[in-house]
Amino acid sequence: MATIRILLVIICFAFAGSRDVPGRNLLRDRVIKEPLPVRQRLVTIAVNEIGVRELSGKNDGERVEAYLAITSLKKGSPWCASFLSWVYAKAGYLKPRSAWSPDLLPKYRLARSALPGDIFGIYFPELKRIAHVGMVERIDGDYCISIEGNTNSSGGNDGDGVYRKRRLLRSIYRIANWVDKEGRLQ
Repeated sequence: MATIRILLVIICFAFAGSRDVPGRNLLRDRVIKEPLPVRQRLVTIAVNEIGVRELSGKNDGERVEAYLAITSLKKGSPWCASFLSWVYAKAGYLKPRSAWSPDLLPKYRLARSALPGDIFGIYFPELKRIAHVGMVERIDGDYCISIEGNTNSSGGNDGDGVYRKRRLLRSIYRIANWVDKEGRLQ
């Protein structure tokens, strides 16, 4: 009888531990039965868009045009900021809502460290401005694991889809927090 109990305990721990296999995306695999905290909800919405691709490589396609529409842009326009505005709108919030990437990182929203759901900006010296934005999924040591629209496998600012990226934290120019301390969007 004691042996059976020990085996059951081991099986329970093994089963419970199997949900936390490194590299497995629990946000995508889990069935959502109750409202998620704001940050997790934002990340879940963004993660579910990974794999969206432009139709012809010219900032077009049904899904891309839905992102652009949230910021009143027509197909053919760059859409990294529109994508993040769409994510926040899909979560039920009015802000941020801009197609201009620098607008998503105003001084009054700047943060010193990154949390899931935060928006970050990449500075392009040739343009002398932030020219690409993405969402923090999580921090992994010196890296930011992010979800980004209008990028590509090399991480450019004019890509072809929604990707999960791994960026060095030191390559991130600014981080903006649109979620307040109680976990609500502001």
